[in-house]
Amino acid sequence: MLSSGSAAWAQGAPASKPVSPEMTLPTVEVDAASTPETATSPVIGYRARRAATATKTDTPLAETPQSVTVVTRDQMLDQGATNLQDALTYAAGVRSDAYGIDSRSDSFLVRGSEPSLYLDGLQMYSSGWYTATARPDPYTLERVEVLRGPAGMLFGAGTAAGVVNMVSKRPQAEAAREVGVQFGSFGRKQIQADLTGPLTADGAWSYRLVALQRKADTQVDYVPDDRSLLMPSLTWRPSAATSLTLQGLWQKDRTGSTSQFFPWQGTILPNVNGPLPSSRFIGEPGDGYDTTRKSFGWQFEHHFNDEWSFRQNARTARTFNDSHYHYADSFSLPGGWSQDPEGQRLLGRYNDKSLTWTRMTAIDNHVEGHFATGEVRHTMLLGAEYSRQRQDKREGSVYSTIDAYAPVYGSGYVPVTELTDRPRTTQRNAGIYLQDQMKWNQWIFVAGLRYDRSTSGSAGSASETTTATSHRLGAMYMLPSGWSPYLSYTESFTPQAGTDASGGLFKPLRGEQVEAGIKYQPEGSASSFTASVYSLKEKNRLVSDATNPNYGRQVDATKNKGLELEMKTTLAKSVDVIANYNYIDVDRKLTDLPRNQVSVWGKYRFALAGVPGFSAGAGLRYMSGFQDVEGADRGPRMPSVALLDLMFAYESDQWRYALNINNATDKSYFSTCLARGDCWWGARRNVVASATYKF
Repeated sequence: MLSSGSAAWAQGAPASKPVSPEMTLPTVEVDAASTPETATSPVIGYRARRAATATKTDTPLAETPQSVTVVTRDQMLDQGATNLQDALTYAAGVRSDAYGIDSRSDSFLVRGSEPSLYLDGLQMYSSGWYTATARPDPYTLERVEVLRGPAGMLFGAGTAAGVVNMVSKRPQAEAAREVGVQFGSFGRKQIQADLTGPLTADGAWSYRLVALQRKADTQVDYVPDDRSLLMPSLTWRPSAATSLTLQGLWQKDRTGSTSQFFPWQGTILPNVNGPLPSSRFIGEPGDGYDTTRKSFGWQFEHHFNDEWSFRQNARTARTFNDSHYHYADSFSLPGGWSQDPEGQRLLGRYNDKSLTWTRMTAIDNHVEGHFATGEVRHTMLLGAEYSRQRQDKREGSVYSTIDAYAPVYGSGYVPVTELTDRPRTTQRNAGIYLQDQMKWNQWIFVAGLRYDRSTSGSAGSASETTTATSHRLGAMYMLPSGWSPYLSYTESFTPQAGTDASGGLFKPLRGEQVEAGIKYQPEGSASSFTASVYSLKEKNRLVSDATNPNYGRQVDATKNKGLELEMKTTLAKSVDVIANYNYIDVDRKLTDLPRNQVSVWGKYRFALAGVPGFSAGAGLRYMSGFQDVEGADRGPRMPSVALLDLMFAYESDQWRYALNINNATDKSYFSTCLARGDCWWGARRNVVASATYKF
């Protein structure tokens, strides 16, 4: 049985095997269940079999000697993901709510540090701390791929944590259309549409249009979560050997800051006045974090023959961010309340305002070849990549106080009247890379080499140029039973744009990892399993600046090691199960993490009163207690927490109705309390009812 929403989209994907340019497009009847899966096509259910992020080639996950998790469209739909953090909640090796609910950005950690964020194989941004970029919307995505561990050989800008690569929805050869509405907690009202199909009778032209409009509030008073989005795309296939997909995006977000940076006392620790509510807002109505993003790009592919092909991915994006909001001064005195240490009511607050203009252009070209030398079969990749980012910023800040337990808005408010121009920052990265995937009997070997040149500049200062060579080695042995042990070594090199609070340019981030594991994903099986152990090192990692929370600072060498287990399976053809276990021993110089994380999600499909199409899902997320340590400073001990998510849905040929309840017990908890003095609330119960019509 197909999972929710999958049958409508699992069609029209191109075959993964290269074809000769003389061939023409045949007329075929498409069967969603039999269409070959590719690294970018829709997936039926939760278990993807192929991905491109780990190799930049369409490779089975069972033949990839490194840990990769794929979150499919069906999984995001069933789990009711409303943002990227939600989409990664049940992904192995990921701490998806590293800084709790934050309307400004998606904050998640992979193997103890922040991964690089990519879209369709190109980096979304390259910046220092808060990036002033628009949050991606899960409704625009076909899948999310998490490559755990350094990926510098392929991406250059991949951190030691790895790469989270989002794959956009693309035009399909068969017509499929849907419109839907959502109503939910905090006044959520959303309308959305996803339309795709051929434009010409011969199928040479196809289109896709994704659009949504949302009006919503959040669990924090006076902080909205409004969005308007339009994402058109167009594919041209003049022959079976050539394709060109053009993609555009216009996105407008109007929100604020749900992160109030409240001090320890009154949140996780006692306060003489009692606890602060998670809805408390200590800014001013009218505060905002408003972003407009426009982008345009393309994916081009041409097969010269059965052995050789060329691909080019390119995108240019412009983002404007108008940030004007207050946050608590929890850093002057450990635990906060520096303005009222005895009464602990009067809270100091910063009013920050900034205008940020960011422009980023990226292009990746590579040639892929398939050939043999004796008994060894090769998949060779030779590529060149270039990216450029420019950022202009004006900012200002003033200080005031407010009674956090009985706020009177407007009283004591001090506006920002002057903005100071920050020096323009630029980042230029260029890299060339060579990779060879080799098969010999039951052995698989991967070897790669990349050379990068990165130049960072700040107006009025001399530019800094750094070069680096990144290596990659991997070996896997495929047993007839379907089990495949592997060993890999990877490196990373990450140019970091932006400056610290004193205006100094950030040094490049470097990392290396050794990983050993075993995979189980045989052909024809409904199950997949991965177990891995790793040890990774980083140098020049960005962490929070305790005295300037809108900036980062760098630390020297850090080291993490851990164990990860991941399973996806289908039981009795009616129950889908995802289960993960993560253990990490994190370096004390980094923001601390729970040593143990467990997540289990299950979905049961059934008939009710003889009517098929019903499904129910439940998920449990657990993280052990931990404590943040930064130098000599220690945060309060975070207790362990377990959260419950629920889903109930009915789907027919044309309609899908669903009810998602995340944090169903409305557990009030903190995702972290930092050693510098502030705490971050986790998301409270969120109920979303949706109805979708397919035609």
